[in-house]
Amino acid sequence: MSIYLVSRHLGAVEWMNHMGHHYDKHLTHLDNYDQLSAGDIVIGSLPINLAADLADRGVGYMHLSLSVPEHLRGRELSAEQLSHLDAKLEAFGVRRILH
Repeated sequence: MSIYLVSRHLGAVEWMNHMGHHYDKHLTHLDNYDQLSAGDIVIGSLPINLAADLADRGVGYMHLSLSVPEHLRGRELSAEQLSHLDAKLEAFGVRRILH
């Protein structure tokens, strides 16, 4: 089992390290699912369709959750700002429902 941190934001990487959250590999983008195996865990802020793709492969997903006020949206946030915004990791189980 491997844990992947997927984020292009340096503040998120720094926050993970500062908070003592373990990950095995940092990726800036998740564009190659072939490297993932059932039982792996991905940490990030992924769109729901990508989280569903992970679930289809038996890969767990931990979401880096935070509420960003409007005046900070679209800006790079530091690890300190993430902490002030009460960032946290939350496990989500997402599944695609076919009709």
